[in-house]
Amino acid sequence: MTLGARIKQLRKKNGLTQSELASRLGVSPSAVGMYEQDRREPDSRILGRLCELFGVTGDYFIGADKELDREGVEVSEVFDEFTRRLTVQDGLMFDGVPLNNEDRMKIIDAIKVVAAIARQQHKKAAEGG
Repeated sequence: MTLGARIKQLRKKNGLTQSELASRLGVSPSAVGMYEQDRREPDSRILGRLCELFGVTGDYFIGADKELDREGVEVSEVFDEFTRRLTVQDGLMFDGVPLNNEDRMKIIDAIKVVAAIARQQHKKAAEGG
């Protein structure tokens, strides 16, 4: 899938017209149209805004993050990927404060606890109880 196709797919998924997306990005509707037709590529500032707006990474737009293209992805795979990113991503902030390694581990531990609780509840529901 091309960059333009990804932009168009996310725009439609979020119920936006080209004009609405253009307004949010601070560009013309024709610029959005050209992005979607792969006739023009957004600069890094616009790409950053697209990532923020749609809640995806730059990797998604360049095709390196295939997770969002797949259906039937296990939640555990998403947790594992998020945990991996937490451990390797530089410059992570939480409420404007840089995360240190201890903060990262607390978040990872919280994810593991939530996943264990969800797994237990899912297992109980599957068993009919």
